[in-house]
Amino acid sequence: MTTPPPPITEPDPSTATCPGDLVGPCATCRRKTHKYGRGGTPLCQWCAAPAMAKWGPTVRVSTRP
Repeated sequence: MTTPPPPITEPDPSTATCPGDLVGPCATCRRKTHKYGRGGTPLCQWCAAPAMAKWGPTVRVSTRP
């Protein structure tokens, strides 16, 4: 059984390690996440997990090289 994600009002843990100007909304749930710049992804960790489970380990949730 998986743990449910915290409320949307709580940011993704990735925001704690990046500057504020690299934070943006998750493309799915709109939670604050490290979205821009190196290491940024369009999905928070809770929305990325089902996408990776559905598409396999080779899915890229990042739009950056």
